[in-house]
This record gives sequence, C-alpha cells and structure tokens, in this order.
Amino acid sequence: MVSALGLTALLGGCGAGGPDEVTLRLVAADYGSGKSNGSQRYWDELAASYESSHPDVHVDVTVYSWNDVDRKVRELVDAGKAPDLAQIGAYADYADEDLLYRADDLLSIPTQANFVSQLATAGQVNGVQYGMPFAASTRVLFYNKTLFAEAGLSAPRSWADLAAAAEALKAEGVTYPYALPLGSEEAQAETMQWMLSGGGGYTDTVGTYGIDSAQNIDTFTWLKDELVDKDLTGPVAPGKLNRADAFAAFANGEVGMLNGHPSLMAMAEKKGVRFGMVTTPGVDGPSQSTLGVTDWMTAFKQNGHQEQVGDFLDFVYSDANVLDFSCRYDLLPVTGSASETMAAADEDQDLKPFLDELVSSELYPVGETSWATVSAAIKKNIGKAVAAGQDPKSVLELLQTTATQAD
Repeated sequence: MVSALGLTALLGGCGAGGPDEVTLRLVAADYGSGKSNGSQRYWDELAASYESSHPDVHVDVTVYSWNDVDRKVRELVDAGKAPDLAQIGAYADYADEDLLYRADDLLSIPTQANFVSQLATAGQVNGVQYGMPFAASTRVLFYNKTLFAEAGLSAPRSWADLAAAAEALKAEGVTYPYALPLGSEEAQAETMQWMLSGGGGYTDTVGTYGIDSAQNIDTFTWLKDELVDKDLTGPVAPGKLNRADAFAAFANGEVGMLNGHPSLMAMAEKKGVRFGMVTTPGVDGPSQSTLGVTDWMTAFKQNGHQEQVGDFLDFVYSDANVLDFSCRYDLLPVTGSASETMAAADEDQDLKPFLDELVSSELYPVGETSWATVSAAIKKNIGKAVAAGQDPKSVLELLQTTATQAD
C-alpha cells in the first residue's frame, strides 16, 4: 500500500490525466465501527461532491485504522512520498521539519477564523498554526444505570465513590466494575483524564513535562492500590485493554463504569444499554479539569498543490460537511458556527454535556515537537504502572526521562 500510494503521488504530481489536472492524495483515520459506517465512505462521498464542481481536481483518499495511520504517514514522509493531506494525531514534528504549509497559507480568512479558538491555539507551533483541528471530543464518566440500580448505587462524584461503587458492582458479578483501558490504542487519553482528575497532567503551567509529578504518582498509586489490585477493573489487564474493546464491553452490558466520549452513546443505545453520564470523578468531588481531544488535518508542501489544497480544505470545513462528519461519528464540531448549530438542535441535546466541557477542557501538548514520541512511549508503557509487582513511581519516572530526552 505504501508503494502504491507513493507511485500514485508521484504520478499525481506530474499532472496525471492531463496538463491542467491535479490529483490530491489524502490519508485519513477511520472513525467507524465497521465497513458499513467507515470513514472511507464519508471521504469518498465528500470527494465526489467536491470533484463534481472542480473537474480538474481529483481527490484520492486512503483510510487506515487509528492503530496504523500515524505510522503509515511517517513511512510515506520518510520515503519522500508525503501525501498532500494527512488527517492524523500529531503535527508538530512535521512542522518542525518545515514540511507543512501554514494554515494561513491555505485557508480563507473566514475558514481559519471559524475554528474554535482553543483548538486553533492548540494547533500552533511558536504562534503559527500548522495543525487544523478536524474532529473533537471530551470525556465524561459513563455508567450503566441498570447495573447501578441492581447494586443500589447512585452516580459517583469522587474517587472514593467510584471505588465503593466498583466494589458493589463486583459483588453483583459485574465483569468490569470499572474498565481501565491502558492498552496501546488510546492509553494516552485514559492516562491524561486520570492525571487531570488528580490535579496533575502531562505538563506544568509553563508547558514543561511533569509526568512524574507528585500528583500523577499519587493518582497512579491510587489506581493500582484501590482498583487494579482489588480486581475491580475486569479480567483483562489494563495494559492489554484497548479503548475499542472497553467500549464494546460497555455496549454489551459488561461494564459498570468507564470514561467515554460521545461515540459511546450510539453504541450503547444500539444494544439497549441504559446509561448515565456525569463529570469524571476527582479526588474529593467532580474533576475540575477534563480531557479535550482533537485530531489534526495537516497539509504537506512536497507536492506543491497549495492552491488546490486550500480550496479543498475550505470545502471540507464548510458547516454542512463539518456537521455531517460530527453527526455520523458522534463527535464535536471544530468550528464555531457548526458548534452553535449543534448546540441549538433538539436532536443533538445529548451532546450538550460534551460541548459545554470543550471550551474549558485541556488538550494534549500537541504543539510540542516531542509529543509524538512521548505519546508513543505512554501507549507502550503506562499499563505497567498499575501491573502486578510494578511501582507506579518508577514507571512514571522512566516516562519522564523519555519526555525530557525527546524534548
């Protein structure tokens, strides 16, 4: 696939199909739960719509799973065959290598100004925006109302409430009292949400990595002692449990509680699971901070299609297309106008808790060129922090060393 993409990219750059025609190559991540609702269908429909009014521009899209997309793009870039556009999880390392177009070299002023300000700021390196937010979400605690009612429980507000609820759910035979997905798929998200709820995070107030801060060590020590070591996180070790599998188990009625984003709602409703949502618990009450996540659209300079890329992106970020994608995959719009439309729509009121949290959420330190390396290390190693016979402090210190060296 890499060789094929590389070959077609070179042909596209030479004007395959005619001297005035351009082929744009886009690599994107898959947000679907199967072939029937995979992102390939969304992109194929959007590309066809754009091409119908732009006969000299063709848009070829290849979609990979989130487990593979960042690696695939890096392989293409390292081979000198960068796509024109890549919708991925990190951008700063490419910006640091001077491989990306600036957003203001591509987008019209109304399009760039329409991004949710917090997300636009997170897309900057040294005050220049290279990462264009594409899809956003926040996290809340989901709980199974039926299992909670059977155990005589109310929604947890603090860590102590959560641990007590997990004990009661275990006594009722619930498979996963609290699902703790620290597997390689999205461990960086669960990790940051717990760090934030404990008063910590990946960085301090000036942006310096503080993975082994006292607050983070206390958080993972609590997780290990009060949940994992007491067998309250289910039959799969947290370091082996991926987010997709945890979500599927919740939709199957096997999970009492877990941190989730909007797409979990549709999965649970489809299976008839009655669920509630509350602010993620913190040490003494509801967490004061929550995780905000956005994925990034990037545009590589290698093939030189600046004008065509910019025009296509203006189309991608139109309200109709932003809302179409957000509604298909239960995600939050990244533009202000689309967010206002969603907030006012009666059919989207179940997303309002997530929209409300987005404006005050904290995002990954994606503006750091080291983030891709640090994120990969967290995905690979954070599960060890709560594993049997391991010391959370030692694992976090090793991750801090990795972050310091990468920085």
